[in-house]
Formats: sequence, C-alpha cells, structure tokens
Amino acid sequence: MQVTQRRLPHFYAIGHPLFVTFRLYGSLPPGRYFGKDALKSGEAFVYMDRRLDRQTYGPRYLRMPSIAQLVASSIQRGGPGDYSCYAWVVMPNHVHLLITPLTDVSELMRRLKGATAREANKQLHRERRPFWQHES
Repeated sequence: MQVTQRRLPHFYAIGHPLFVTFRLYGSLPPGRYFGKDALKSGEAFVYMDRRLDRQTYGPRYLRMPSIAQLVASSIQRGGPGDYSCYAWVVMPNHVHLLITPLTDVSELMRRLKGATAREANKQLHRERRPFWQHES
C-alpha cells in the first residue's frame, strides 16, 4: 500500500480498485471548511461533489467538446500498463475515474493530468498556466 499526503492523506494499493476525482484549477468553491469533525470523509466527499456539480462560476473548460474529448480520449487510452479503467465521467469542471492501478498512482495521475493539461492549455491559448487542481 502506498500512502501519500499533501493536504489530505491518500491510500493507494496497486491492483485494487480506486475511485479518483480530479478538478480544474480554481474550481474548488470557497467556504469548504467543515471543521475538525463536522463531517465524515464520505459525507464531505458527497457534499463537495454536489457543490462542484452545481457550480456556476470558476473554470468550466470541460464543457467545451474539444477539451472534453481530449480528456476522454486520454482516459480511454491511458498510459500503457498504468491502469484498468472500468468507468469514467467528464463533468464541466471535474472528472471521476474508477480504475485499478497497475503502477504507482501518483505517477499515473501526473502523466494523465500533465498530458491533458498541456494539450488543453494549447487549445485554449493559455500555455504554462495551471489547468488541474494539484491534488486529486
């Protein structure tokens, strides 16, 4: 099992199913602090996911068909040997994946997010600017 931590701890096990959400940079809504024990992690996830779904401000580049298709194609193609993908959805400002990682999760996410960010930023004429939120 691999454990990484930025703001939140992440527990990854190669060969075991993993649900991943990643968001556009700047799409996290303000006022998302829950307090130390206000919500259990599952409740906090549902709350944040619903806020992202209803969000009407911030970047929504994934509503653009060309950008959504770029991300969808990258997910379907995946890095060779990175993961088995069972389900995915591209929303206007975030992406959900259900995968079984076959390699280091931090690296596969870095490759997936990095490649899509570079190409999307080219299409949007905004090179060298953050596209994805740093943490998944």
